[in-house]
Amino acid sequence: MKDQKTNFATPIAIIVAGALIAAALYFALGASSTNTGGVTDTQPTVPVAGVQADDHIKGNPDAKVVIIEYSDTECPYCKQHHDTLNQIIEKYDASEVAWVYRNFPIAQLHPDASKQAEALECAAELGGNEGFWTYTDRLYEITPSNNGLSLEELPNIAEYAGLDAEAFQQCLDSGDMAERVEADYNEAVAAGGRGTPHNIILFNGEQYPIEGAQPLNVMEQIIDQLLAQ
Repeated sequence: MKDQKTNFATPIAIIVAGALIAAALYFALGASSTNTGGVTDTQPTVPVAGVQADDHIKGNPDAKVVIIEYSDTECPYCKQHHDTLNQIIEKYDASEVAWVYRNFPIAQLHPDASKQAEALECAAELGGNEGFWTYTDRLYEITPSNNGLSLEELPNIAEYAGLDAEAFQQCLDSGDMAERVEADYNEAVAAGGRGTPHNIILFNGEQYPIEGAQPLNVMEQIIDQLLAQ
């Protein structure tokens, strides 16, 4: 997994439909090494579900480019990538780029990540899409990563997000969201995800995996070339 082992793979171009897209991805990602993973050269092992009605999304579900991110709340690379994707969403129009968040907690590395993922889903249950993102942004903002965030802090984040703290705690204690978290996890693994963050770009009916927390300028190059088509 990228955050379990090296995270120093040399990115290569993903094979996409259309020479211009392929060329852009090659020049953006194929010419240098990074410490954050890379772009894969295949389609997902199993295609992931497109944007769903109950997805957690920033941007328009019908945006030209949709980034589906599978993330672990205690992964330091995910914390970095969360900030990058927030900058992407701020830069582009909602009709151009959308960001979907799905759970990919790596329990072997981060024992608390699964419960934290349930907390994100409880926030969505109580506060809808807005509540989810307020809670999630705050969690990524304050976590030190690598098992540094106490589970006792989760209700405090709920209060920060304006959620009913008692209802939130009941939801969290019930374990009702574990099935949703597991479904996200299984989807990521089936799609070829072996580390976090694992991203799938949806564009023009195709799906293109991107491994690791790619730098902001790399993500922008990819998106700009896709939007130019």
